[in-house]
Amino acid sequence: MQQSVHNVASEQAVLEQQRTVLVLAAQELKRALFLFPKGFETRQVVDQRQQAVNAALAGFQSAQAKTDAGMSTVDAARRTAGMAEVNIADNTLVPPKDGRVQYRLANVGQVLPAGCKVFTTLDTGYVYMDVYLPTGEAGRVAADTEARIVLGAWPTRPLSARVMFVDPQNQFTPKAVETKSERDKLMFRVRVRIDAATLRENADKVRSGLPGLAYVKTDQAATWPLTLRAASGG
Repeated sequence: MQQSVHNVASEQAVLEQQRTVLVLAAQELKRALFLFPKGFETRQVVDQRQQAVNAALAGFQSAQAKTDAGMSTVDAARRTAGMAEVNIADNTLVPPKDGRVQYRLANVGQVLPAGCKVFTTLDTGYVYMDVYLPTGEAGRVAADTEARIVLGAWPTRPLSARVMFVDPQNQFTPKAVETKSERDKLMFRVRVRIDAATLRENADKVRSGLPGLAYVKTDQAATWPLTLRAASGG
């Protein structure tokens, strides 16, 4: 397309030159027509001036046609480039969230059907651990309360976290006739998510599936022991 733009610029310069030639020829013809009736110019000169105007007009029209054709070529090239950009955008894989590729499920050049999975990615901004608490403890845990996660890989670096939710559905089907001892056996899933700020600071260290322990407060007035204060200093 750059070559087409350059050609149009060159053709526009020629067009301007032909416009100047046409203006000069028209002025000379006008002058000859003014002098001819007074006997100061001959018919031959008038005819020559007319022919010069005709030639200049033909040259101008030819240059105009070439310029118009060049502009059409540029427009077509721009449309082609625009379509190419659209096709590139349509064929570019964009993850729904920032993260890191864990697995590539398809090889380069492989033809895939619509909706086929290509990569498995890890959302480094949403890392959590699910723990299960019995009825008595789950009932005292509130959503959005502070928590801590201690991974086996970094046992001395507790990570600041928060309780996302306490599942209202227990993990075992209750019996039709339930005793207190049976209710106490019910377990409720609690999701604890690592703080987003902590994840941003350690995005390169985020992994999935690492074993560890999660600590949640069942008493909101309680304070963290010294070994669990490193994450937030509280």
